[in-house]
Amino acid sequence: MKRIHIALSTRDIYASVKEYSARLGTEPVTVIPGEYALWRTDTINLSLRNDPAVPAGSLRHLGWEDPEADDFTAQKDVNGILWEHFAEHHQNQEILDIWPDAQIRTE
Repeated sequence: MKRIHIALSTRDIYASVKEYSARLGTEPVTVIPGEYALWRTDTINLSLRNDPAVPAGSLRHLGWEDPEADDFTAQKDVNGILWEHFAEHHQNQEILDIWPDAQIRTE
């Protein structure tokens, strides 16, 4: 099943993990202290990243986590919003490429 992917910018991963875990009713599948957090529910793939290039609370990009995606792709829509399309293993590999010691809980 496809999950909508929403990527937001934050300056406070700790506070964001606490708030979004309560909102989503589950803990993130991975947390990189001070840098990144990712949740996967039945319907949403939500990532929060401390990205100094993007104002806190802003949309970084959207996308689809799709088990049938052959590759990781990204393209902008008519509004200039970046949309990614990927399978779970593509995203997990991207996380490990950036943070090699990351622990990612799989479902």
